[in-house]
Amino acid sequence: MPIKSFQQLQYEATWLGPKRVAIAAAANSEILEAAREAQTAGMAQCILIEDRERLVRVADRHGIDLDGMIVVDQPNPAEAAYMAVEMARSGEADVVMKGTLKTAAFMRVALDRERGLRAGHLFTHVAVFEIPGFDRLLLISDGGIVVAPDIYQKVEIVQHSIDVALKLGIPQPKVAVLAAAELVDPKIPATVDAANLSKMAERGQIRGGIVDGPLALDNAISADSARIKGIQSPVLGDANILIVPDVEAGNLLAKAITYFGHGEMAGVVVGGCAPIVLTSRSDSHITKLVSIALAVLLASSGIQPASVRDDAL
Repeated sequence: MPIKSFQQLQYEATWLGPKRVAIAAAANSEILEAAREAQTAGMAQCILIEDRERLVRVADRHGIDLDGMIVVDQPNPAEAAYMAVEMARSGEADVVMKGTLKTAAFMRVALDRERGLRAGHLFTHVAVFEIPGFDRLLLISDGGIVVAPDIYQKVEIVQHSIDVALKLGIPQPKVAVLAAAELVDPKIPATVDAANLSKMAERGQIRGGIVDGPLALDNAISADSARIKGIQSPVLGDANILIVPDVEAGNLLAKAITYFGHGEMAGVVVGGCAPIVLTSRSDSHITKLVSIALAVLLASSGIQPASVRDDAL
């Protein structure tokens, strides 16, 4: 049975944990609160890489207990990022998390060809949303890393998203490749890419899910909309994954769900040698906590796809 809520996701991560989470530049109250909850729940052993005095001041100001967490004294944020990455490369950490650094600065470190987390695959961002009134978790990619993906990059984006969905226990996830129209139009490149991705999945070049497109957002998640428009597809109204045409569309869709739809998001970067928790500095500690939970789940190599255990219901 698939995981359908963040409560279930956190339970699963607790059952699989603790995993070692190296947090670069961790002196932020929301980050520390998420780390404290993850550690207390047993899903993580947190390694805080930060100027020790600054870290203690922030923790004391907000009443956050650092007991049991490992503190590595490093006042330089860029070096803190390199230390976190090196811990993952050497097997000392299972998950890497961005703290107060800007995303671009952190990803430069993660993508460093000599010292980064490259593992021969494209780095892609996968966001998982819990939306009030929606009956399942919804995955969106890529709204954070690949700015304007070509067809080859979109193949990896789709495959990574399917792999994450499978780890969430979603059997044969349904993937809607989004565009502004449901018909292939050579003047709209996103529709052509969507059709190609659909055919590639049919031929086994993308595995583990059902892929269809081009589809507009409404008929990807609403069977009524699809019926009115007379569209036929195995994905219509039942999509688990939405693939956006570019990073701007993904970013806007994610923020619309969060701010207008009051959804909660977990976000990770996959494709490297360890999952990367990549959240906005303005995100709540809940977003950071469920992102840690998702990364812990993905870091559990050799574990079968998640299932909702009886005592988590």
